[in-house]
Amino acid sequence: MIETFWSLVPAILAIALALITKEVYSSLFAGIALGGIFYSASVGGGFSGFLTHVFNDGFVGSLSDSYNVGILVFLVILGIMVALMNKAGGSAAFGEWAKKHIKTKVGAQLATILLGILIFIDDYFNCLTVGSVMRPVTDKHGISREKLAYLIDSTAAPICIIAPVSSWAAAVAGFAGEGENGFILFCKAIPYNFYALLTIVMIVSLVFLKVDFGTMSKYEKALQMMSDNSDADDSSASSGKVIDLILPIVVLIVFCIVGMLYSGGFFTKMVEAEEGMVANETYLNIIDSFANSDASVGLMIGSFGALIVTVIFYLCRRALSFKDSMACIPEGFKAMVPAILILTLAWTLKGMTDSLGAKQFVAGLVTNAAGLKSFLPAIIFVIACGLAFATGTSWGTFGILIPICIAAFPEVSDPIRIISISACMAGAVCGDHCSPISDTTIMASAGAECEHVNHVSTQLPYALTCAGISFICYILAGLMHNWIVPLIVGIAGIIGLLVVIKKKTVKA
Repeated sequence: MIETFWSLVPAILAIALALITKEVYSSLFAGIALGGIFYSASVGGGFSGFLTHVFNDGFVGSLSDSYNVGILVFLVILGIMVALMNKAGGSAAFGEWAKKHIKTKVGAQLATILLGILIFIDDYFNCLTVGSVMRPVTDKHGISREKLAYLIDSTAAPICIIAPVSSWAAAVAGFAGEGENGFILFCKAIPYNFYALLTIVMIVSLVFLKVDFGTMSKYEKALQMMSDNSDADDSSASSGKVIDLILPIVVLIVFCIVGMLYSGGFFTKMVEAEEGMVANETYLNIIDSFANSDASVGLMIGSFGALIVTVIFYLCRRALSFKDSMACIPEGFKAMVPAILILTLAWTLKGMTDSLGAKQFVAGLVTNAAGLKSFLPAIIFVIACGLAFATGTSWGTFGILIPICIAAFPEVSDPIRIISISACMAGAVCGDHCSPISDTTIMASAGAECEHVNHVSTQLPYALTCAGISFICYILAGLMHNWIVPLIVGIAGIIGLLVVIKKKTVKA
């Protein structure tokens, strides 16, 4: 079962059960258990081997990984900061301010999209920050939590994958294995990243055309008459000010950027020495620092620094006592427990598919398709979608497919090379966007405080629509070797389809 289609079956089972039963915890565990059974049967480990692989290699392995632990700490700190902002009345005050200045449902959705675009540094940070800031506003304007989660998710990974200064750009540059040229490669691939670009077109068009379809329309209609709903803590809403929310968010953004630069060596002197020359001590520039950064470490350090500043700020303003501030620590932790549990299960499931050789199986599929040169970008897009959907990781998909694309097209001047790499990135983001076991999807649900399965089921029709049109764009790009015409066709396709859906909805 190793390095065959069976390696993807545990993830497929978990996803199918989650969508059918609407219960994600048991579904993920069922996939993990099946992965353990397959692995044990393949290596002959028996029942003891099954237990060891699932619990020791799986759960303990995922929770002892330093990167994963850093993300969990970051999650907890953000949960604490949200609890602090609510307790201090910052969220309520911002909600009241937004009620006066953001007067329409369209304005609330556009504000959510704009904030999501502005926070392009990291998708984890984006999901939780945008959710905590905009949730009171969207609630007041009768926007469902499912729609908020979709807007958050659509301005997280799709924005990060086209932002040159982001943790995602650093990851892609690293996977490219071309040193300084990895960043240039990322920038060249941006215009061909049709899924990310069309997702932005999709969410803006949905807002301006005032149209929804699929299961999302049911949730939106159910909240159509709601206009006054607040999450704020009533006991502190009267004393809170907008600055109690804005300042902690701004500090968090600045500190997280600084934290990522720090983890990438921006503040550390690097010794450069050539033969026969005196050694020079220099600092890395911003781009190189982001390329070398560890997002887990940077976000953890930055969020912890922002937490300390926030507590001190509230103490100085007498918005919260020290005792009340400390009481928010367990409260924030408890709010993040569901997201932490789902992330742990998702990471463990990914470990099961990795141990079964899913990466090697997919790599073989791509290599075998190399003969269909003009259609390879579209094929890679579909394969990347499937792999990211089944494993819940876009970065893992980059790591598998980008080196294969570079090896398949070694000539830098070959236009199919850039298109294929971009198709890999777009497909990975698409699969990650659709997958219920993706950490970004999980955090979007947590940021919007939306039922995770509801978020997945309502988002899927929108994401698949963009994916289908993106597939057509990659066929055109592979044949025409340019991005302008395919992108125009894609934009026209998205807007035209939504206009048709709106007309049919009005008639119905």
